Amino acid sequence: MMQVIPVIDLLNGEVVHAKKGLRQTYQGMQSPLCSSSDPLTVVAALMAIYAFKQLYIADLNAIQKLPNKTRSNYASIAQIRLAYPELEVWLDAGFQHSAELLEWQTLNVRIILASENFHDMQDYLALSQQHQFVLSLDFFSDGFHGPLALLEETHNWPNEVIIMSLSEVGANQGFNKARLVEIMQSNKGSRLYAAGGVRDEQDLLSLKALGVHGAMVATALHNQQISGASLSRLGM
Repeated sequence: MMQVIPVIDLLNGEVVHAKKGLRQTYQGMQSPLCSSSDPLTVVAALMAIYAFKQLYIADLNAIQKLPNKTRSNYASIAQIRLAYPELEVWLDAGFQHSAELLEWQTLNVRIILASENFHDMQDYLALSQQHQFVLSLDFFSDGFHGPLALLEETHNWPNEVIIMSLSEVGANQGFNKARLVEIMQSNKGSRLYAAGGVRDEQDLLSLKALGVHGAMVATALHNQQISGASLSRLGM
């Protein structure tokens, strides 16, 4: 079964269009699916395509450590959780320390630990041993961001690992097959999710053939390159 997870990126309380990991250039979402970049409106438009079971949220204020990072997107995420209580939210909010997790516990979200937020393995291990989480291995245009040991020591990976190719995000140019194959060869049992570059149903079928467990998708959904019919055919 191929798992497809829609993605929204939040900045200052609105959904923005992520492209190639160049966060300083992200603009408010302009989508054929809806007339607003309001988070709840965008999620409603995505859920109208298909009854997704998960939603990936990137809190860009928190990830970029902006001065107003603490509360700017919390209310929007709380609204989404209230409106869609059965929807499992996977949240990347730039987590580095246990204290940063406290305010999210009442919202019952799945925590994503992103490699870009860790300078060494000890920081990662200190947090990973205390909480259930999803790991994101983050690749930018200049390569992997995070402790190199995290790529090699697959026994420290959780059950679910995202291969986040930020330079492919929003580019509509296809996913990085070579990177996925390389990581899959070293993987010792984690379920792998591809993020970045997925364009259409054929890309999803290619990922499925590789043995990838799921894919994070945003641009292709908004551009209607992936439809509800496509997702039904995949047997999600």
